[in-house]
Amino acid sequence: MPKPPFYVIGHKNPDTDAICSAIGYAAMLRAVGDVPDAVAARCGEISQRTKWVLERAKLDAPELVTDVRVNAGMICHRKIIKVNIADTFLTAYRRMLESEIRCVPVEDDEGNLCGILRYFHLLKLLLPADTEGLSVRTIHVSLAKLADTLQAESCGATLPAPEFEEDLILLVGASSQATVDKRLKQAALDGNVGKFLVICGDRPIVQRYAIDHGARALLVTGGNPVSAEICAYAVRKGVVVLLCHQDTASASTLIRCSRTVRHVMEKTFLTVGSSEPISRLRKRLTAIDQDLFPVVEHGSATMVGVLAKSDLVDPPRIRLALVDHNEYAQAVNGIEEAEITEVIDHHRLAGDLVSREPIRYLNEPVGSTCTLVGRKFFHRGLMPAPSVAMCLCAGIVSDTLCLTSPTTTLLDREMLTWLSGVAGVDPVKFTDEFFAVGSLIANGTPEEILNADRKEFAEQGLSVSISQVEERDLHGFAARREELEAALKNLFYREKYDLAVLAVTDVALHHSMILAIGQDSVLSKLPFERLDQSLFHAPGVVSRKRQIFPAICEAIHHSR
Repeated sequence: MPKPPFYVIGHKNPDTDAICSAIGYAAMLRAVGDVPDAVAARCGEISQRTKWVLERAKLDAPELVTDVRVNAGMICHRKIIKVNIADTFLTAYRRMLESEIRCVPVEDDEGNLCGILRYFHLLKLLLPADTEGLSVRTIHVSLAKLADTLQAESCGATLPAPEFEEDLILLVGASSQATVDKRLKQAALDGNVGKFLVICGDRPIVQRYAIDHGARALLVTGGNPVSAEICAYAVRKGVVVLLCHQDTASASTLIRCSRTVRHVMEKTFLTVGSSEPISRLRKRLTAIDQDLFPVVEHGSATMVGVLAKSDLVDPPRIRLALVDHNEYAQAVNGIEEAEITEVIDHHRLAGDLVSREPIRYLNEPVGSTCTLVGRKFFHRGLMPAPSVAMCLCAGIVSDTLCLTSPTTTLLDREMLTWLSGVAGVDPVKFTDEFFAVGSLIANGTPEEILNADRKEFAEQGLSVSISQVEERDLHGFAARREELEAALKNLFYREKYDLAVLAVTDVALHHSMILAIGQDSVLSKLPFERLDQSLFHAPGVVSRKRQIFPAICEAIHHSR
């Protein structure tokens, strides 16, 4: 069973710090060998500014992961033991025996899934349902596959194509010559001698009887030869002649092993999609009487793997290292079913994060998660690649507004100095270029503006959404105020928030315009200059973490 991936991932609606700290920490885990398969991931679209950073660093965007529940495609057995619809009992039986499995999927010649074959289905090929009359001696089989199963040589009439199957009535020519002749004559009178497969050893007279009366085929066992005269006679009469090395008893048994699995496989069966979560499958498949479940891609009959019910009991989980957040409300979907191994963050503790085992947890009051990741490199004596160092610089200058935010600490300054040297960039110039990229107020849609950097919080029973965009000036805000407010109201009602906030921050002059929709009892307590019903001016306010969110928490507290 494959091992699920290990993702280093930030919060929904990721900002530059979330994206870049994920890239940096995944690189460090791989470098030290702790998690050689660590992959940087994201659970949302990246902003224009973050794209600019990645392009300048010549790095690809982290893998987009929207759900971290383990799904069927992640843990299914990719090495599939399967059989073809035209395979014989012997082929299927040997394959199942060698692999020690009791159920296999069946495919057609185009590779499309068409059935499920269980071990006990094979018994139907060997044991007839009826035990009286001709039915017990009649098998539906391809003469070509029969010859292949017995590794028999053909010397009479031409064998039909392998896919041509027909009813054959077995007659073992072990009785006296007279008895065999009598039975063949009776078959001729009954009109079915053309279906007879006569089995005998070194008995030339019986061989000739079979051809005389027009049997469908003659099987000569025990490695006994057949005269050239008999072979020529069989060709003229259209009788297939097969020569095998097995004795008559063994050959009689193996004939039934040449029947194909298409006749006994289950044609009605359940498949599962590769993207279906295991937690959902466990509930759905419990009562299903099926041992093996083919895993297929959506809209396709092509298998990517197989699952057994036992695989659903305690499946492995996707492993996560969370960066720049520690709240389930902000985390990737399905996090409750993932295995969280580590958290690196610089925000408040939310209290809803749980784990099965003890984990590493780093939470410090610094300006950027990238600062903490940079320090991990530094303390281990590792030098990040210049491209990774540039990303970490971007996370620091983005979250601290190039060390001017009130969240800035001495550690942020030290790490930015060290990382900018490794990356070969000037922090001030890099900051100017960073914030000059992609003004959302000028070019973004209202939805892009609201979701570029949005976080959800739960405070004293209220659900709060805070979006923030950072601009070099706020000249374009007034012209877009009405449509932004309409979009914020739509978000408020659609997601059923108690309070929805959009902060548009001027990173040059250090102030914010704040739109807020919610209970007036809360809005009236906000410690900002209220310009109208929903618009506030907040001089000196630039940090969501240190200034905006604490102010909202205080307002909620005083409104109670």
